[in-house]
Amino acid sequence: MRRAFFIVGPTATGKSELAADVAREIDAEIVGADAFQIYQGLDFLTAKPHPSTLAKAPHHLIGTTHVSEDMNAEKYRRTASRAIDEINSRGKVAIIVGGSGLYVKALTDGLAPLPAPDPTLRQKLNTMSLDELRSRLENLDPGAGEKIDTKNRRRLVRALEICLLTGKPASAAVAGVGDSGRPESPVPATGVFVFRDREELYRRINQRVEAMFEQGVIEEVRAAKATGATALQMTGLRQIRELLNGCISLSQCIADIQQATRRYAKRQLTWFRRQTNFSPLNLSLLSHNEARLLLRVRAELLVGVKE
Repeated sequence: MRRAFFIVGPTATGKSELAADVAREIDAEIVGADAFQIYQGLDFLTAKPHPSTLAKAPHHLIGTTHVSEDMNAEKYRRTASRAIDEINSRGKVAIIVGGSGLYVKALTDGLAPLPAPDPTLRQKLNTMSLDELRSRLENLDPGAGEKIDTKNRRRLVRALEICLLTGKPASAAVAGVGDSGRPESPVPATGVFVFRDREELYRRINQRVEAMFEQGVIEEVRAAKATGATALQMTGLRQIRELLNGCISLSQCIADIQQATRRYAKRQLTWFRRQTNFSPLNLSLLSHNEARLLLRVRAELLVGVKE
C-alpha cells in the first residue's frame, strides 16, 4: 500500500506553504498535482511555490516538463506514481499537493483506457462552433458539463471524440474504472480538501494577480518560447499576450486575469466537493500554525510516519 497524503483544493488557498511546512516536520516529500506548475518556466504566471518554500522539503513534478510538451491525466498518473513509489522506497511519505482535479482523480481512481485521437473526426469537430459542440456533448453526455470546462474548445472536442469513438459518455470514461472493473494503480485517497470562505479566497486571488505583475510576469511571458497545446491553457497567458500585442490595457489585463482565476477557483471547488471524499478543512477558521499542526496530526494518524 502506497503511503501518501493529499492536500488538495482551489488556487490561492495556501496549500503549497502548508504542505511544505508539514513535509519538513515529518520528513516527507512533496509531489505536485498542478497541470501548469509542472511546466518549466513561467514561474510567476503559474504561481509556483517560492524558492524558500521549495527549500523546506524535496519537491517533485514542479518545473519538470518542457512547455512544448503536451500533458494529460494519464501521463501525469504514470509520472506521479513513479515519484510516489520512489519516495516510499526511501521510507518516506509522499504528500500530493495541488488543485488539478482530474490529475488527483487519476491517482486515486486510475483512468479507463481512452481511444487515440481520430484525425478525420477531429477535423470535422473543429469546424463546429463552441455552441454546437456544447449542444452535441450535452445530448451525448449530460454529465460532462460538470467535469470539463465547456468554454475550452480543445476539451470539448476531445470529450465528443471519446463519446463518438467509444459509444460511451466521456464523463464515465474518465471516472477511473478500467476494463477489469478495478482502478488502475490507485493511490489511497487519504487527505484533506482545503478551502477558504469565498470573500477571502477571491481577495487572495486578486492580490496574487497584482503581485504577479509587480514581480515581472509581463517580461516572463514576453521571453517565453513556443508553448504546446496544454501549456497554452495557462490562466493569464492569453490575456498577457493580448496586452503585449496592444489589444488591451494593463488594467484590463489584470482585471481579466483576476476574473478568470476566480472562475477557475469556483470550478475547482465544485470538482473537489463532488468528485472526491477528502475531509474538508476551512482554512479561514484557522491560523497558519493551527492548520499546519492539524494537517501534521492527520498525516501521522492516517498514513503513519516512521520515527
